[in-house]
Amino acid sequence: MTASALQAAERPQRFGALYIAEHQLRAMRAYGWTIVVSSVGSPLVYLLGIGLGLAAFIDQPVASGPAGPVDYVWFVAPALLVAAAVGVATEEFTYVVMAGFRWRRIFWGMNASPVSPEQICSGLVLSVAARMLFTTAVYYALVVAFGAVGNPWAGLAMPFVGLLAGLAFGLPLLAYSATLTEDGGQFAVVQRFIFTPLFLFSGTFYPLDSVPVGLQWIGWISPLWHASELGRQLSYGSTPGGWPWVAHLAVLLVMAGVGWVLARRTFVRRLRG
Repeated sequence: MTASALQAAERPQRFGALYIAEHQLRAMRAYGWTIVVSSVGSPLVYLLGIGLGLAAFIDQPVASGPAGPVDYVWFVAPALLVAAAVGVATEEFTYVVMAGFRWRRIFWGMNASPVSPEQICSGLVLSVAARMLFTTAVYYALVVAFGAVGNPWAGLAMPFVGLLAGLAFGLPLLAYSATLTEDGGQFAVVQRFIFTPLFLFSGTFYPLDSVPVGLQWIGWISPLWHASELGRQLSYGSTPGGWPWVAHLAVLLVMAGVGWVLARRTFVRRLRG
């Protein structure tokens, strides 16, 4: 190989993940308006419906902080923000992965270049993380506009909590999606029987301890609940008798870390096998 060819291959080998991320972000422009509208429209609908609608019919406090009962919209807003990030992960780490491996086979083309399978996986994750952070940042801006946060300055960390929740849920999902060779309805099953139950039974609209004991385990294993509780602690403080923030953070980091290792290994095995 000539010196010029080696130099041409050096940059992709060093910055391959960034090139893949750039490609994926450019591909998102095909549905860019969908991203913008969903990032703005979804929180508006939820916050209007809950802050000005459902909350008006709740005459008793649902949750409490260190200073006593809190507004219902304060309780719900962090969970809705987190759920938005997890929803992005559910979209981007399913059909996009199937398209890359099976329908458009673009991952195979990337793999034929100096870019490694690990970089393809990393670049995909970076691009989805960028979309999740954009979504949660917009969501938080609207939360502040609605007065749905107790401490707006501490709450500035909420978008990053949402990002961590999206990765904690999305990276294991990415590892699973990368193993599939055909879409036989598996992604619809994930949406209907995993994401939706987690959304409904992870203390999103009511405290987890108000759920029957037989269903509380759903929250304990759900990144939505752990991230929602972190967001609530940032917004108005710790719930009396609740888990410490470090425990919630540890669970999310472990979920994301295990998913990251499995996803990278799956990409390597699939593209080099």
